[in-house]
Amino acid sequence: MDNTVNNAKYIEAFEKVLLEQQERSRSMGAASFPDYSKAEKIVIGTFAGDGIGPVIMDQTIRVLDYLLAEDLSAGKMELRKIDGLTIENRIAQGNTLPGDVLTEIKECDLLLKGPTTTPDNQGTGPNLESANVALRRELDLFANVRPVSIPEKNINWVFYRENTEGEYVLGSKGIDCGELAFDFKVTTDAGTERIARAAFEYAKANGNLRVSIVTKANIIKKTDGRFLDICYRIAKEYPDVATDDWYVDIMSANLINPRVQKNFNVIIAPNLYGDILTDEAAQIQGGVGTAGSANIGSKHAMFEAIHGSGLRMVARGNANLANPASLLNAAEMMLRHIGKTEKANALGKALDYANTKMVMAGDGHRDTAEAFADTVLSHLKGERVE
Repeated sequence: MDNTVNNAKYIEAFEKVLLEQQERSRSMGAASFPDYSKAEKIVIGTFAGDGIGPVIMDQTIRVLDYLLAEDLSAGKMELRKIDGLTIENRIAQGNTLPGDVLTEIKECDLLLKGPTTTPDNQGTGPNLESANVALRRELDLFANVRPVSIPEKNINWVFYRENTEGEYVLGSKGIDCGELAFDFKVTTDAGTERIARAAFEYAKANGNLRVSIVTKANIIKKTDGRFLDICYRIAKEYPDVATDDWYVDIMSANLINPRVQKNFNVIIAPNLYGDILTDEAAQIQGGVGTAGSANIGSKHAMFEAIHGSGLRMVARGNANLANPASLLNAAEMMLRHIGKTEKANALGKALDYANTKMVMAGDGHRDTAEAFADTVLSHLKGERVE
């Protein structure tokens, strides 16, 4: 087969990607959010995921059962278990989001998600997309919001990571052209506008906090350049909010620089850079395994642990030692999102207490996930021992 025939095939593959993204851009709506205070019933779908997921989800549900006991008993809220998002089922069906599972998910208002495994497509493995990426796209969860607070260092960061575009949305759409391969990055006006507006609205609502835009627009001129330009255009609508911009490599250094790290408040970033920076920030806070994450859209919101599925821990028979703090932090963010502020504050304080009392990592003795949840519940019930 000559190069002309091959090239026609590659061009056809790219055209398909282009048409899909144009249609996605045209169908994208403006940001709006539900008023949960007016909901007759709030359904929270829970799916544990893979590896250590079932262990940490069981303990998180124990805590939520206690905190939400009155609403659950009155039928105002429901914790609905969703099966079928395991790696085994996804591989068996050859589908990242099997249709029946996606239908169940869309019937829920909120989602609480454990870690899921993505096959790396090396060797004979299936070319399945990340479940996280697929869920964000299917539910249009455009804003990944991650707060990081370290009071002793005067650090209060809130990251607004664009969740549905960039490299990740096309991660399984690359084209292998024989001796070379292409992957793609996409930025749309509508997608950038809504993440920028969400970040600036948050900054305005919380005392006109500084907004910092992160790109690599000096090198990635079309997509990152567009992202930066649109963010600054939205910034003009918020004259009382100070705005600056940084390249992603410099921002990575700034976050660990004691002289400047306290100067940042709200940070907007495209998908890939946001993923990297939020993991770095979580490590600064105390470890990736301790941080939660919110993924927010106009109809649905998903809250999840940000660490992996811990397959090595499972293989060693140590799944019971998994730290549930990240998923419990996600649950705290979920409670805050639906207006359960007092319960969220109580859970936050209980988590702070448990984190000081429990040993969940390192050599030697380690406490179990169940013991960690027991400590959280003891604090919530006023039974803690100083």
